[in-house]
Amino acid sequence: MDAMGWLAWLIVGAVSGWLASIVMRTNAEQGLLLDIVVGIIGAFIGGFLFNLLGAPGVTGFNVWSVFVSFVGAVVLLALLRLFTGRRATP
Repeated sequence: MDAMGWLAWLIVGAVSGWLASIVMRTNAEQGLLLDIVVGIIGAFIGGFLFNLLGAPGVTGFNVWSVFVSFVGAVVLLALLRLFTGRRATP
């Protein structure tokens, strides 16, 4: 993967991880680096789930890929909350 590919993964990961942390109310607990990690792992989870449903997964640097990654990141944060027992603070 070239430098632009890595940069695209970092940007998609940061945006989708940040949006997922806002939705799941974990934004105050995690910083930019964790947002990126959650977003990138979310891209793999979202891609897997969307492929199971017959839809395309991450297709490049576009809005659809951010959406797929966002859905995967929300699933990841929900699973982490389920297993760690942490609740969101209002």
